[in-house]
Amino acid sequence: MDFVMLVGVGLLTGVTTVLFGFGGGFVAVPVVVWADAALGTDAMRVATATSALVMVVNAGFATAVTPRRVLLSLRGSGALLLLLAAGATAGAFATRLAPAALAHWAFVAYVALTIADLLLRPGFLRPDTRGAAAPDAPRPLPSALGAPIGGVAAFLGVGGSVMTVPAMRRAGHTMQVATALANPLTLAIAFPATVVSLYVAAVPAAAHADVHLVGLIDLRAAAALLLGALPVIAVLRRRPPRIPDRVHAWAYIGLLGVVTVAMLLVA
Repeated sequence: MDFVMLVGVGLLTGVTTVLFGFGGGFVAVPVVVWADAALGTDAMRVATATSALVMVVNAGFATAVTPRRVLLSLRGSGALLLLLAAGATAGAFATRLAPAALAHWAFVAYVALTIADLLLRPGFLRPDTRGAAAPDAPRPLPSALGAPIGGVAAFLGVGGSVMTVPAMRRAGHTMQVATALANPLTLAIAFPATVVSLYVAAVPAAAHADVHLVGLIDLRAAAALLLGALPVIAVLRRRPPRIPDRVHAWAYIGLLGVVTVAMLLVA
């Protein structure tokens, strides 16, 4: 039954990968914490590691089927991608060393603060009318943001889209473009985090909880999530739904709220 439910949740991660650029991280973390609850506080470590693997596959596939004209918006972002990867490596090591409860509550706090920021500060739901008029062309993300975004994203297992989508939105991109570009940025974060997770010793509780891990990754949970997600990504990338930009932005915030509630329920 757990496997079937994980496949069902995988369908949702496919939707969020295409529509919100999440790569599955925000959806995968709460559900893996629930599925591996027998691991106790270590379930959060396993969830963030498993989420990273799911995001590598989902974000990689979504990037591969994204139109080239959209990906060209990242031209000249090599330094940003390298710093994202470097930050992610540090964040992945940090989450293995930090108390498991810290990552759980940091996840909840960060998403809650992000929701407040998106609602209250202009630039995401409504134009920022302060100061000079917005430039005609969208601005690139500063490379200096790469390391902190990668570190926080890998530590929490969220992939970075919760930071990159609002940043690109405020830089002048539409929600459709911002969420599409979040996938290659997520890939730069999730890949090194996955490599670190594969080579970290499994948690001791797994031996007594009937949870089979490779490093810190629950391959069974990851396989179920991907089984549901990949066909959805293929279909939605081929025939993307037409969503008004403002509705798209509100749906992004709404999903963050749902994930926050889910993490509170599995605490």
